[in-house]
Amino acid sequence: MDGFDDRPLRALLDELAARSPAPSGGAAAGWGCAIAAGVVEMAAAFGELDEIVAEARELRARALDLAGRDGEGYAPVLEAVRLPRDDPNRAPRLADALSDAAEVPLQIASAAARVAELAAAAACEGKRSVRGDATAGAALAVGACAAAAGIVDENIGGREPPDPRVAEAHGALHRARLAAHTQEM
Repeated sequence: MDGFDDRPLRALLDELAARSPAPSGGAAAGWGCAIAAGVVEMAAAFGELDEIVAEARELRARALDLAGRDGEGYAPVLEAVRLPRDDPNRAPRLADALSDAAEVPLQIASAAARVAELAAAAACEGKRSVRGDATAGAALAVGACAAAAGIVDENIGGREPPDPRVAEAHGALHRARLAAHTQEM
């Protein structure tokens, strides 16, 4: 699936709701991260927190790019699933495809954790009048991070030996939740 840059929000939501493998949860997590970054960018701009504005802008663009790439990364999984169950190549091919498909959601989780951290900084250092917006950005970032980390866990969790990317995704979620909790104080 190509990028989503030129589609209206209503069309994106219709595509998301359709009975189709893409866009799906990974793209939604990416969009959520981008929305969170946009809210943080706005709150930081009102507080004249230029470094936060710049980083949030970069994360917003990155999250949108990742949302567009998520479906592409899942296509090999669907190809492997379609192989006959008795095909000796099916299981290793599916495992490899799921491993590769975990990469974009992992990047989304990492970006969302950073957005939550920026939201906390914007809430603490920025204008009081937009603290609620920074808080909303943090909450949205935590949700995006949780969704992306869950996809990583679904794709590669439970493997022996354990895939270190699962711990990395859980670490990102911990950071996001900690940042959101910190800025609530």
